[in-house]
Amino acid sequence: MLRATIERRLSDTHARLVRARAELAILDEQLHVVTEIEDDTRLRALVSETPVAAKEHDEASRHSVAMQRTRAALVETIAELERRQEELLDRLGSRSG
Repeated sequence: MLRATIERRLSDTHARLVRARAELAILDEQLHVVTEIEDDTRLRALVSETPVAAKEHDEASRHSVAMQRTRAALVETIAELERRQEELLDRLGSRSG
């Protein structure tokens, strides 16, 4: 593979990695808030023992679980991008040496 092609792919991978890490930081903040809401609704459901409170907790819990799945997928994407970046850096290094 040509050096210019490797550098272009490395630059693209790096840009995607930066975006994914920024997205993860935002998602972590949102997940923190959603988790607090889930905890609050759980407590309200326990105290009030009403169907409405239980439903609110179920909805908050589903939302939290969905966000946790999204976060796990994003973490995996970041890991893959990091592996790809390392691979490209290795290729670039072997061409330099």
